[in-house]
Amino acid sequence: MLSRLILKGFKSIRDIELPLLPFNVLIGANGAGKSNLMAFFRMLQALRQSALQLHIAKLGGVDAFLHYGRKETAMLSGVLYLGSNRYDFDLAPTVDNKLVFVKESVQFQGEAPIHLGSSHTESLLSSTLPDDNLVSILADCMVYHFHDTSDTAHVKRLQAINDNVKLRQDASNLAPFLYKLKKTAPKHYELILKTIRQVAPFFGDFHLRPFPDNPHKIQLEWTEKGNDYPFIANDLSDGTLRFMCLATLLLQPDMPKVILIDEPELGLHPYAISVLAGLFRVASHRCQLIISTQSLNLVDEFKLEEIIVVDRENGQSVFRRLEEDKLKSWLEECSLGELWEKNVIGGRPTR
Repeated sequence: MLSRLILKGFKSIRDIELPLLPFNVLIGANGAGKSNLMAFFRMLQALRQSALQLHIAKLGGVDAFLHYGRKETAMLSGVLYLGSNRYDFDLAPTVDNKLVFVKESVQFQGEAPIHLGSSHTESLLSSTLPDDNLVSILADCMVYHFHDTSDTAHVKRLQAINDNVKLRQDASNLAPFLYKLKKTAPKHYELILKTIRQVAPFFGDFHLRPFPDNPHKIQLEWTEKGNDYPFIANDLSDGTLRFMCLATLLLQPDMPKVILIDEPELGLHPYAISVLAGLFRVASHRCQLIISTQSLNLVDEFKLEEIIVVDRENGQSVFRRLEEDKLKSWLEECSLGELWEKNVIGGRPTR
């Protein structure tokens, strides 16, 4: 798993060194910088897919990625530790609004670094070490975001039935993915159903079939308990649909190596949040989890050492883990969520 991250010059993050555990929970005020850590891993995905420049162009150009733009930051640097292995890169802005690699290197088992090159605009990692375990882990850091449940959300549209290799980051292929799981991993599929019924007792099953007018397409349909009438995804509440996406992600047979989720509690009932916390706990034994949350109820379900408090101080995001010795007396009377609410542990707006 990822054991440590060093990041400099990225958005609101001027300079952090962050140890990472199997399960990591980011808490903090709006604008503190939690989402910017998620944004870094999205950039890392683009970098791994040789789509870094396209990613930068789509999201506002170089200055949107550098800490207070290129006038303040001349270099964006990252070091990712995976046990005794590490991946390093330095990126510098160019006059034509790109980021170019000043340095890119890997290191294995404490041996001398292997320099992959410089002056290139897309990563040389996969082309140089295409089958390496370090490459596969970096390639399998997936950021998920299930917030869009509007009438036009991709998860509610017709999807290609063969788009089922892995669950997409917005769950836009939820129907074809579940269709495959029902056929190839029936035990996992049944567990997903049972978990959804804990939160939505009215739910019977997914009604998964090729679309009648086009057998190459499928859409998300479902039935109520004790009834075979098929409803469509538009008939689900936003919270129920998001929980379906989360349950599928966290109970699938082949997990990504690192899963990141921004505000998974959105639209969920407190009981559903408790069930979700249990899913996180089980999933953290199968993959590494990094989540950010604004939910006091969700924070109450976690251990003190799993919490990372994010504050905005002097124009930059500061990430710190809690120290049990300093909070021992407080924890005898209050939960973690209550300490957060009382501003004992930080992570609240400050003037």
